[in-house]
Amino acid sequence: MHQTILATDLDGTFLGGSADERAALYDWIGRRRSEIVLIYVTGRSLTTMRDVLDDLPLQPDHIISDVGTAVYAGAERAPLPALEGWLDEGWPEHTPAAVRSILARHPHLTEQPVVEGRRVSCFYSDTDLAGAARTELEAAGYDVLLSAERYFDVLPRGVQKGPTLLRTLSALGLPPERTLVAGDTLNDLSLFQTGLQGVIVANREPLLARAAQGLANVHWSEKDGAAGVLDALHRIH
Repeated sequence: MHQTILATDLDGTFLGGSADERAALYDWIGRRRSEIVLIYVTGRSLTTMRDVLDDLPLQPDHIISDVGTAVYAGAERAPLPALEGWLDEGWPEHTPAAVRSILARHPHLTEQPVVEGRRVSCFYSDTDLAGAARTELEAAGYDVLLSAERYFDVLPRGVQKGPTLLRTLSALGLPPERTLVAGDTLNDLSLFQTGLQGVIVANREPLLARAAQGLANVHWSEKDGAAGVLDALHRIH
């Protein structure tokens, strides 16, 4: 029996669309649960996805959280040992303080109250001011992601959802050729840059639509959220 790996963003994607559309996706996966490896790939922390983990009828097999800076494997949701060294290497102990010293020069950024993983995350409202902060942080050796016209994430260089997913697949022995990635905002772009089969749902962020133009591995769904993911699963499974 072959398996299909669904590595999906949550908000706007796996959790997107109408209640009926979400129910149809979850039911389809549930009836094939032994054939689907379900990986949540999200900007949320493990703490802030508790509502999803408690309320949804499906539990993920693995979780990539905090915009790719933390990985939890299996039902016990333990950190994946094979990735811990790589993730820690890019985010040594002094890093949060160094990042915050730069952010102090950009007071328009408001730090998010609950953040886990190896990142410092803020809210922004002015794109130009956020761009100036990003330029300074990238020059200091960090990756910066702006998404949903609200979220400003400072990450270890080279660590985002896509690179972390590829390492997770390798560590778990999961076939990339049987993997579907799904997303809707700019912080999902690195998922589609992996070359894995992907679906960008119809309720996508315009910035993601522009950035992902020309990627041959991407299916552009005409359906929102869960309905778009289900259509794509029909194609790959």
